[in-house]
Amino acid sequence: STCQHRASESSILVVQTNLAGTYRSLGRLEDCIRTQGDVYSGTLKLYGEESRETLGDACNYANALCGLKRYAEARSLLRKTIP
Repeated sequence: STCQHRASESSILVVQTNLAGTYRSLGRLEDCIRTQGDVYSGTLKLYGEESRETLGDACNYANALCGLKRYAEARSLLRKTIP
């Protein structure tokens, strides 16, 4: 059913978020950014652009980008997400 599919997608996003945090803890920032970007894209598709989940994942993604001093990308993401 659609509800089960959404729950499954949501669970995958939670696991990916945890993986991104693990990458960050290990200093694997490029892997963290890649994974956090995947989480943001998945959350955007699943919940839409104005959901609390999407806004939170956009902030997490922007924070990861800032960790590698990719400030312009972070700024662009946040401006698109939070006009």
